[in-house]
Amino acid sequence: MRTDLFDFELPDSAIALRPTEPRDAARMLVVHPVKGGCARDDAHLADKSVRDLPSLLNPGDALVFNDTRVIPAALSGMRIRGETQAKVDFNLTKQVSDNAWRAFARPAKRLEVGDRVHFGHSGESCMLGALDATVSAKGEAGEVELAFDFSGSVLDEAIRALGVMPLPPYIALKREPDERDRVSYQTVYASKEGAVAAPTAGLHFTPELFAALDARGISRHFVTLHVGPGTFLPVKADDTDGHVMHSEWGEISGETAAALNETRARGGRIVAVGSTSLRVLESAARDDGTLPAWAGETSIFITPGYRFKAIDVLMTNFHLPRSTLFMLVAAFSGLGTMRAAYGHAIHSGYRFYSYGDASLLFPSQYPSP
Repeated sequence: MRTDLFDFELPDSAIALRPTEPRDAARMLVVHPVKGGCARDDAHLADKSVRDLPSLLNPGDALVFNDTRVIPAALSGMRIRGETQAKVDFNLTKQVSDNAWRAFARPAKRLEVGDRVHFGHSGESCMLGALDATVSAKGEAGEVELAFDFSGSVLDEAIRALGVMPLPPYIALKREPDERDRVSYQTVYASKEGAVAAPTAGLHFTPELFAALDARGISRHFVTLHVGPGTFLPVKADDTDGHVMHSEWGEISGETAAALNETRARGGRIVAVGSTSLRVLESAARDDGTLPAWAGETSIFITPGYRFKAIDVLMTNFHLPRSTLFMLVAAFSGLGTMRAAYGHAIHSGYRFYSYGDASLLFPSQYPSP
C-alpha cells in the first residue's frame, strides 16, 4: 500500500512531554468501527478515561501485558582517535553477544571502525565509573556495533550506572531525560530487562486500576517482547512493501498460552495492552487462533488486509504519522475509522505518543459489543 495513505498532520503542541499524573487519569478514546454502507470510513467514538477500562470490558475478558523492562540505553560517549576527541551520543538497540550491542549513533559521521569510545568519567575510582568500547562495525542510517571491554553482568551494571532512559526523539529533542523518567518510562509491572523503548500503553496502569479490574472479573496475563526502536520509526519507503522491520525477541509461556486459549474457549475476549503485546500474540498464533508456548525473534509487519487471529480488542496510545504502528491500528479497526478517530483526537486535545493518552480499539471484522 502507498505509505502516504497513513500520513496526517499533527500539531507540535499535541506531543506529550510528560505523562499524566496519576497514570490512570489519562484520557482514553473508545473506537467502534461503524458497520454497513460506508462503515469502514466512519466510527462511533466515545471520550473516556483509562479509569473507565473495567466498565468497558466484560467479566471473563483477559488483558495481556508486555512485561519487558526498559534499560537505560542512552549513552553519551567521547570518541578517541589518536590525539583527537569528539562527543557522540548512542542509543543501544539490540545486544548481539555477551559484550556487544548494536546502537544508533549521533552524529555517526564522526565514527569509523576501530575507533575507541569512552563513556563515563576517568577520575572515578570505581570501575563502573568508566566504560570503554570499540566500534567494531558500521552500517547504514547511523547504526554501529560497539564491542565493550566489559561483558555479561558487569556490562549490564555499567550500562545501568551510566545510561539514561532512551526517550523517543520527539521527546528527547525537546528536553533532557531526567531521574523522573526512570520511573515514568517504565510500567509498574516491568520485570524482564531487555527493551530499549517502553511498551507505552502499559504506562497507564496503576495498582488501583488493577484492583478495579480484579473486582470486575477481568484476568491479566503477561508475555514478553523486548521492544526495539525500529517499531516507532516512520516508514520512509513510498510503498509498505519496501519497508523492512527490525526483529525483536519475544516469549509466551505455556501457562499464559493455556490461560488465553481457555478464555477464548469459554467466550471471553483477549485484550492486548499495547501493540507489542499484540505483535507477540499474532507472531505465535496458529491459524485457528489458538496459542502455543513460543519464544523467538519476530519481525511481523501488520498492514491493512492482515487477518487477526489471536486478539479481540486493542488498547494502545496514539501513534506517529506514516509509522508501522499507525498501519497496525488501521489494519485492526480500518484505515478510514482510524483517520476519523485521530482527527477527533487532535481536535479534542488528546495528548499523543509515548507519554500521551490512550485509545481502546474494537476490530472492523467483528460486530462491536
